[in-house]
Amino acid sequence: MKNKIHKYDFLIVGAGLIGSLAALALHKSKFKVLVIDKEKIIPTDERTLAVNANSKDFLSDLGIWDNLKFKPQPINKIIIKDYINNSPLIFENVSEAMGNVIFNFEMLKMVRDKLEGIKILKTNIDINLNGLLPNKTIIIDRKNYLFKKVLISIGKNNNLNLSHKSIKFDQGHNSFVGFFNHDKNHRNYAYEIFNRDGPLAVLPAPSNDKKKSTFIYSTKNKISPIQIKSIIKKEFNQSHGRIYFEKSIHKFPIRPHLRKNNKDFIYIGDSLKSIHPVAGQGWNLGIKDIQKLIKLSKTYSLDDSNFNKIYYSNRIFESTLYFSFTSLLNFLYENKNPINSYIIKAGYYGLRNFRIVRDLFIKQAMGRTNLI
Repeated sequence: MKNKIHKYDFLIVGAGLIGSLAALALHKSKFKVLVIDKEKIIPTDERTLAVNANSKDFLSDLGIWDNLKFKPQPINKIIIKDYINNSPLIFENVSEAMGNVIFNFEMLKMVRDKLEGIKILKTNIDINLNGLLPNKTIIIDRKNYLFKKVLISIGKNNNLNLSHKSIKFDQGHNSFVGFFNHDKNHRNYAYEIFNRDGPLAVLPAPSNDKKKSTFIYSTKNKISPIQIKSIIKKEFNQSHGRIYFEKSIHKFPIRPHLRKNNKDFIYIGDSLKSIHPVAGQGWNLGIKDIQKLIKLSKTYSLDDSNFNKIYYSNRIFESTLYFSFTSLLNFLYENKNPINSYIIKAGYYGLRNFRIVRDLFIKQAMGRTNLI
């Protein structure tokens, strides 16, 4: 038994939120899965997630949504403002909330606990990706394993070799994330404000009194926490009342990229693509990666030599559209000139005056449409 080979359907490298959810979903679909991570302790992450309607359904099906301790805050209205148009764009959906805001860390801990409970998670495993291949015996924790498929979910900040090429659009942007309390009820409104130096998003944060919000401010300029606080107070004193910032503002680099296809690996989440947070859809696209993977796994044999290619061709189209849209949107606002202003005004006009365009925009943001 010493040389026994343990045969599995999937190996998932990376037990972050998308990797862990993929493991749980594949396990529920009766696939034999092992997920590994080099870290045993879950890293502290004080960010929130904007979970669209499709992602909420996915989490409910996994038995996670109703067990969240901190009550998710629904997004009932989205208000978009900028320095070019005179009036804002306002989006709302009558039948259901367009999204919900939850704490990243809370969900990750819950999912990791579930993986440990069903014994498909191994931590403190630092594996060499460059020598990792499907259908090739590898040693993990002194045991021999064979996997039909290898999923990579190690985020956007990784050091893969040249065989894992990607298209990059790094313009030196950073995002600044934090929380603030306020005197007035946030009314479950979300805001996106396009300033000259970068977009500012403010979302309702999980709380009992609806007087806590989270923000993400993105810019390529050098900026201090004092300046960020000043911008937020200027924009939101009237709608939110007196504002009290929590102590820490966290800084994260923004490195948009699209990973090219690799015949040996299946990329999911930020390992496949990373987009500018201006649209708030990066994480939700990761959920769609998982959903598509499971659907294809039930349609095609895992032994099919074209499986990885089929998955990639299905997911890269939508990923490329979001990558291009968010990068273009950021470029248009950062480089003000008559042509860029005209393009932005035309976009506002279409969303404001053509219901079919407006409805499609809302459904896409909610994850209720599939582009392929």
